[in-house]
Parts: sequence; structure tokens; C-alpha cells
Amino acid sequence: MSTQSNMIKVAVVGGEGIGPEVTAQSRRVLEWFAANRGVPMTLRDAEYGLIPYLKTGKVLPEDTADAMDEADAILWGATGGPETTEVPAAARKAGSLLGLRSKYDLYANLRPIVASPSLSASAPLKAEVLDGVDFVIIRELTSGIYFGEPRGIETLPDGQRRGFNTEQYTTNQIRRVARSAFELARTRRNKVCSVDKANVLETSVVWREEVIALHKEEFSDVELTHLYVDNAAMQIVREPRQFDVMVTGNIFGDILSDCAAMASGSLGMLPSASLGPVDRYGRRKALYEPVHGSAPDIAGKGIANPLGSILSVAMLLRLTLNRPEDADLLEKAVQTALASGARTADIAEAGAKRISTVEMGDAVLRALDKVAAKEHA
Repeated sequence: MSTQSNMIKVAVVGGEGIGPEVTAQSRRVLEWFAANRGVPMTLRDAEYGLIPYLKTGKVLPEDTADAMDEADAILWGATGGPETTEVPAAARKAGSLLGLRSKYDLYANLRPIVASPSLSASAPLKAEVLDGVDFVIIRELTSGIYFGEPRGIETLPDGQRRGFNTEQYTTNQIRRVARSAFELARTRRNKVCSVDKANVLETSVVWREEVIALHKEEFSDVELTHLYVDNAAMQIVREPRQFDVMVTGNIFGDILSDCAAMASGSLGMLPSASLGPVDRYGRRKALYEPVHGSAPDIAGKGIANPLGSILSVAMLLRLTLNRPEDADLLEKAVQTALASGARTADIAEAGAKRISTVEMGDAVLRALDKVAAKEHA
């Protein structure tokens, strides 16, 4: 990578399944912004998963680890799927995405949920429910039940097997992700909904009390509400437009954001950004990825939707490169492509022409040229 201090370093890691296919299209978008908008960045491609394991014995080889360590931002594809049975569990765990989140302390996961009017015919929810939907789920990403100890599987004296996991949260873990939610809300509609299960779980009692205390101390100007997670799931599909910023714990955020995909038309449409703490130079490590998984059933067929990955680039432009105008331009281009009728299989209404992954990338690039030209007209 370039050693120029003004250049943002981006590691591009396609990963497994459909990851390399969708990431190839978002990489084309990054190259467009470098060539046409002078965005100061250097790209370094790196491998992850089964392919490097077969060559090196590691799913996360040293070259990839170096690329990610050096990078300001990581553009990630996907991981997992049946093909991982060829990789021993110990090797998979050593290079897992959970491990990367912990290594870089990527504690705040932002998942924007925006309903596109162009997709109302193919969306599973009614058009009137989706009208005006625009909210963000902030999921705490490095604590909670996915990281708690003790955990494991054991055999009891009577021969039964028992699996166990530990859900736990501390004051600092809760407050720093809640602070991210309040700060983001101040730039939007100034509303935060905190989601927990405080009527059952002690961790959620602590979660709610700490969110309330932080709100009182630092963010009393922001409207704060609370929902139990089961009610939140219902409200997301009943009246999603009521939300602005939603903040919740690791496992609840994992589930609710997939539920919220129904308010955007498809899981393939959802981008995300996982952010670490701000360092003394004002920078923060960030990993950008589509919310969808590796989808091994369609991998290699060239039909995956790359828009989740492409919209993750918009988040990269906004949050790491500090270029909100370029982020807006890309989001506008995606909507322009959709309005023109560009549809991959997952978002195609009955009778609509279905295009390939590459063709959707082409449609977005054409739309970028068109939207950019209008700006300069």
C-alpha cells in the first residue's frame, strides 16, 4: 500500500461463497470514485477462507492479516457455508470474523434500513408500511452472549448433553455503544429506541439502567424510548417508519437486523459498518460488509445481489473517508439504477427481467456517470 499519509488504506477481502462476487462489484465502485472524484485511497486485495486454507493451512493467512492490520478500512465479503466443513474447527476459529471484531474492538455495528420506493412491488411488506422507512440499527458487536464465558458443551453425570453460554454486559460496554447511538441520532431525527429484555434478563436490567443514566447525564436533548425485543420485532414489520436510531445488544441486534431486511426489500440490500474506538489521530478502524451471508447455494452462479456490498461502500465514503457528498452520490446512483428497472433475482417482481451480479454493477456505474453529470450540468 502507499505510504502517503493522506491516502486512506482499504483492504478488500472477498472471503467465501458469494462474497468475492459481490465484493468485485463494490471494488469497481471504489475505483470509479478514485478515478472520477479524486478520492484519496489505495486498495489491497487479500484472500480469506477455504482457498487460502488449502494453500497455507490458515483461513486468515499472514498476508491477509497484514493487509487488514495496515488498513484504515476493510471491505469484507462473506464467510461460512457448507464448504467450511473442509476446514477443521480449530483453524476456522483461529481466523473467525468474531475474532477479527474482538481484535480490532469493532464494538459498534451500524445497519441502515432504508426502503426503496422502486422495490415496493417485490417487497414482502405492504407499500404503505414501507413508505418513509429510514432508520439505523446499532448493534453492540464485541460483548454479550457471543463472547461471554463460560461457554461450552458438556456431558452430565446422567449422560445428557448440555450446552451453555453466558450473556453479560458491563457499564462501559453498554455506555460506549449507547453513546454512538445518541451521537448519531443528533445528526438525524434525534430519537433513540433502546431494545432489551429487562422484564426477564438481569443483563437487560443493567443495559436499560445504564442507557437511562447516560441519557440523563449527556443526551437529555435526544428523545429516548425503550422496547422489549419481542415487541421491537413486531413493530419493525408493523410500523418501521416510527424508528430513527435503534440500539441493542449483540444477539438482539443480529436477529432484529435480519428481520428489518423485510423493510428494505431483501437481505441482499443491507449494508453495514463495524466501527472501533477513535484513536488519538481521530481515526477509527472500520470493517464494511453486506449483512447477508455467504449463500453457498448460489455461489458461482453470478446471480447474487451486490447492492448490500455497494451500499457498504457508501458507508465507507461517509464514515472513514469523510466524504458525505460522495456517499450521497452513490446512494442516489443505486436508487437511480433501481428506478431504471435493474433487478437481481432476490428483488425482482413477478415478470421482471432478472440481471446478473455483474450487470447490476454495470447499472450502478452507469447511474453514477449519469448522476455525476447532472451535478455538473
